[in-house]
Amino acid sequence: MACILLVEDNELIREMVVLYLTRSGFELTTAVDGIDALRMVQQVQPDLILLDMGLPKLNGWQTMQRLRLRSETAHIPVIALTAYSMAEDRQRALDAGCAAFIPKPIEFPLLVETIHALLQRA
Repeated sequence: MACILLVEDNELIREMVVLYLTRSGFELTTAVDGIDALRMVQQVQPDLILLDMGLPKLNGWQTMQRLRLRSETAHIPVIALTAYSMAEDRQRALDAGCAAFIPKPIEFPLLVETIHALLQRA
């Protein structure tokens, strides 16, 4: 079973993603901001990270930069989950090192398909 770290500050979105992905057979751990995510990634060593880009304290762009600088986390595929849905936002996330970009509101079948595709590549 793949372990996914979900980094999302909105409680309702966090609960919906956890519920849907748990029912889809994934094991989830959550973090509420970038600082929490950097701590959790060391403890959990996830197979994949779902990262909201609009986080408090340490936003998704800053969190992504720190994940890519660490040799122990640089290889983990990251999917950007964000309300920033313009083409330049997608490109910015990919340039930051995200493997995929899923705009909010989240289309759950697309999310699951993307997770499976990235885990097969890893």
